[in-house]
Amino acid sequence: MTLRSTFVVAGSLAALVAATGCVDIVGADFNKVVERDEKHFPTGASPDLSLSTFDGAIEIRAWDKPEVEVIIEKHAVSKEAAAAIEVRAEQHGDKVTVDVQTHKMGGFIHFNNSRSAKLIVSAPAGANIAAKSGDGLIDIERIAGHLDLRTGDGSIRGRRLSGDIKAHSGDGSIKLEGVTGALEVETGDGGVAVSGRMTRVRAHTGDGSVTIHADAGSAAEGDWDITTGDGTVTLELPDGFNAELDAHTGDGAIHLNDIAVSNVSGKIGKTDMRGRLGSGGGNVRLRTGDGSIIVRRALSAEAPGTK
Repeated sequence: MTLRSTFVVAGSLAALVAATGCVDIVGADFNKVVERDEKHFPTGASPDLSLSTFDGAIEIRAWDKPEVEVIIEKHAVSKEAAAAIEVRAEQHGDKVTVDVQTHKMGGFIHFNNSRSAKLIVSAPAGANIAAKSGDGLIDIERIAGHLDLRTGDGSIRGRRLSGDIKAHSGDGSIKLEGVTGALEVETGDGGVAVSGRMTRVRAHTGDGSVTIHADAGSAAEGDWDITTGDGTVTLELPDGFNAELDAHTGDGAIHLNDIAVSNVSGKIGKTDMRGRLGSGGGNVRLRTGDGSIIVRRALSAEAPGTK
């Protein structure tokens, strides 16, 4: 089923009634068309969902229905510009694809021709999701599956996620709270803040601080590699965490706070240090080109803030 409603906003109109019976409020958004498509796909409990938009935010939430709902919200300066935004929606069994693209209008250069398409998605909690935006925020909550989240320019936010989690931003911060499982996050420019019960961590930013808060139950089942080109690295570990620690800063110092390290080589407070956490195990590699490295005991499960 597909429902469509189109709004043309001019002057200071504040509210319009959609053909679907709902009310859309559009304020201080002059001379703009907002068009909404709503699509439903019946699925099982663990569908494979591929989402992409050329420019715009992607919001994903879990619900208890055996189906996927995708609302495509197009924003353009005219009906002609909105018509240039194309939606491809396909389903093959439990595999659902929604791809939003745009093309040039009539081969001419159009000024003030801003266009975007936001995706608002509801899916079963066990969905496997690949989501990609050319330029926009990705926000996801309560999904437990294989997750691959990518944005060319924008932040990534996630809460209560579990499974194999990948998050990549070309330019933007990444903040994930209450994650469970294996984690891979990377941003070209921006802070990284992650909290949860993790088994493997790869976190990298070209320029920004990195804070990893490992809750009780976290373990170095695979190697942890946490790096920044320029910024502070903070690692908060629970009691009973076992690993081999390898820390280096190009210009800064290494600090330990209420953490026991044995078999130490190098010096605390200097630029290089290696040692054993607990009984040892997987490798925990910490690197910063310019900044301090702080390893400390995790006192609570509170999520760190993005710096």
